[in-house]
Amino acid sequence: MGNTITVTGMILSTSAVGEYDKRLVILTKERGKISAFARGARRQNSPFLAGTRPFSYGTFILYEGRNSYTISSIEVINYFMKMSDDFVGAYYGFYFLELADYYSRENVDETQMLKLLYQSFRAIEKETIPKELIRRVFELKAMAINGESPQVFSCVRCKETENCHHFSVEKRGILCANCNKGVKDTRYLSDTAIYTMQFVISTEIEKIYTFTISKEVLKEFSLIMNQYINYYIERKMKSLEILNDINQQNLH
Repeated sequence: MGNTITVTGMILSTSAVGEYDKRLVILTKERGKISAFARGARRQNSPFLAGTRPFSYGTFILYEGRNSYTISSIEVINYFMKMSDDFVGAYYGFYFLELADYYSRENVDETQMLKLLYQSFRAIEKETIPKELIRRVFELKAMAINGESPQVFSCVRCKETENCHHFSVEKRGILCANCNKGVKDTRYLSDTAIYTMQFVISTEIEKIYTFTISKEVLKEFSLIMNQYINYYIERKMKSLEILNDINQQNLH
């Protein structure tokens, strides 16, 4: 017989199984990313109907079988309804879930990624800073949590900290004026853009959404993150394609 365990987590994705069941991918504090089956969750009278949607954050009691988990009960702490009911906000959320799914693993401590998701969804719902800035902060912090963020505190070649304004995606960070010579893919970054990236990487998650920047600096930040993600992340995010289409339409 298997054991019953209690985990705290957020649903990253759901898929239909059979006629009435669901397979959930859940990011948990205790077990990292796991898959669990919710029996009968697609029935109209199911107690799992509301709690098995993406964005649902709560406590899950699971029956641990030999090869899989089965949900026994769910206590939802936050559905993030305001975000999920907003068409644009929801697609930012879906993109964050996809990126979290890309990085997370089973039986790995994913407390920081789970906390980042939660705080990012709260930031979207509060609407105190632009959604595009939330997106870029999330991307960079997710990379930092997984040890893949660029070096923006000193020159990646000589470790100089002064006059480092040239960012190279291929070299994974900033270069000083001397080391920049001969590197073809560099892009100039302002002091404010560099400081923004330093702040996101070094600041604890609870405080990363406490600032805003000008449109010009956000444009710099966004261009760098686009290039960096396209270069180092292999998976094509379906929600990102839709999100980019939405943002393009909003520009016209």
